[in-house]
Amino acid sequence: MIKLNIDKLLKKQLKSRYWLSKELGMSYYNLKRMIDGQTKGIKFETLEALCQLLQCSPNDLIEITE
Repeated sequence: MIKLNIDKLLKKQLKSRYWLSKELGMSYYNLKRMIDGQTKGIKFETLEALCQLLQCSPNDLIEITE
């Protein structure tokens, strides 16, 4: 299973999900669903924007769990 580490990265930077949703131009509800693993995919442009905003690499953002 693939998990996004967005909450960990936000906490490290003292930023909120609400801040991120506004910066991405994405509704809070859709961001929450993506973070909670309730979506089937993520666009590369969204992945790139997340990495830029959170100042991380895709490796920092994505975790594969059993």
